Amino acid sequence: MYAIIADSGKQFKVQEGQQVAIDYRESHAGERLTFDQVLCVSGESGIQIGSPTLSGATVEAEVLGVVQGPKLVVQKLRRRKNSRRKTGHRQLYTEVRIDKISV
Repeated sequence: MYAIIADSGKQFKVQEGQQVAIDYRESHAGERLTFDQVLCVSGESGIQIGSPTLSGATVEAEVLGVVQGPKLVVQKLRRRKNSRRKTGHRQLYTEVRIDKISV
C-alpha cells in the first residue's frame, strides 16, 4: 500500500514504515504530523485518484528529527581578474517516519 502526498509544493510517494526527508519545519522529535493533501492511494481495493485530492484520506507520520542535506558548493570565478569566491550551503530537512495511511 502506498500513497502520494503533497507537502510544501512537492510530491512524495510514501509507504508505511518509510522514512522521508521533508522541508524543515519547527517541530521536535516525537511529535505527530498529519498530511491531509493526499493525491492518490493504492491498496487492496485498487488505486483511488483524487481530483485534486482525496477527501477524508490522511497520512500520519512521526517526526524523527532534523537532518542536513548534502553540501552544495557555489564557486564564482571571473577570468583574468584574480577574483574568486567559494561558498557552501547545506539545507535543513525534517525527517519523518510514515506510520499510517488511512482512506
